Amino acid sequence: MASKKPETPSSISGYTVLPVRLQVLASFKEAAIHYLYLRRHEPKIPTPDDARTLFAVNIPFDATEAHFRYLFSHIGGGRVDSVKFLGNRRTLTDVRQPIAPPPKGSKKRKRDRIKQEDGAASALPEIWDRGLHPSGSTALIVFVDDGSLDATMKALKRHSKGKLAIWGEGVEGEKVPALGSQRYLTHQTLRYPPSSALQSSIDAFLTAYANTEAARARHLARKRQEPDEDGFITVVRGGRTGPARHQEAAAAADRQKGKGEYRDFYRFQLREERKKNVGELVRRFEEDKRKVEEMKGRRGKFKPQ
Repeated sequence: MASKKPETPSSISGYTVLPVRLQVLASFKEAAIHYLYLRRHEPKIPTPDDARTLFAVNIPFDATEAHFRYLFSHIGGGRVDSVKFLGNRRTLTDVRQPIAPPPKGSKKRKRDRIKQEDGAASALPEIWDRGLHPSGSTALIVFVDDGSLDATMKALKRHSKGKLAIWGEGVEGEKVPALGSQRYLTHQTLRYPPSSALQSSIDAFLTAYANTEAARARHLARKRQEPDEDGFITVVRGGRTGPARHQEAAAAADRQKGKGEYRDFYRFQLREERKKNVGELVRRFEEDKRKVEEMKGRRGKFKPQ
């Protein structure tokens, strides 16, 4: 049953305050109030789901997606699509801003997809049936559409003048794993998974490792068969199988000629260049002088035919 809530501010620093009453436990029979702080998600780098995402601060330690679904349903909000729990900074890898994906059909995307599938298949079985959040954790609550988020924001304002909602009320039928001693009994059981599950994980890991080694061997074989831009063949461990053709190496060497050469870098090079230029001028002078002497010798001896 909902109960009347104490006087609390409706908003703090742009966050809407949502007080909820925690359920009374056998170990703690006094009713406690927990405060959630909610606002629209406005990251520095926009994402396509920002218009239907709610940013929640100070979520309860036992929060699950089912808890938020029933909470917003109770206060008259919209439908929740998914919940991403952020936790502390070390657990933000799954909700960092998206990086531009590679072009459709690219080999990199295919390799990344294969790595993800291999990693998921070779992961060891979980030993906890549900996760708990440290104090002060945050979450991104994604609704089905923009209208659901708008309806939730309006419901939060109405709820600030009404009665408290009870946290966790209605989630009993969602098969949420229990806490308390039952959680640790389940943990003790999950610590010893069946041999079939372990064998499946080991087989998946060895298959992924074999695929990685095969891809590495193909890459090294390709490097042994192709000359680089300087015309050299990369020497790698394992010897050369199928070396590159001599014509390809010669063509690469021809393309490299003149690249990276520093002319007139040393002083003796400057002297040699000046000496070469002076010698060329002297040669051309002597040649012109000879031509002039020949022209003088033929003067007056021209006989038209």
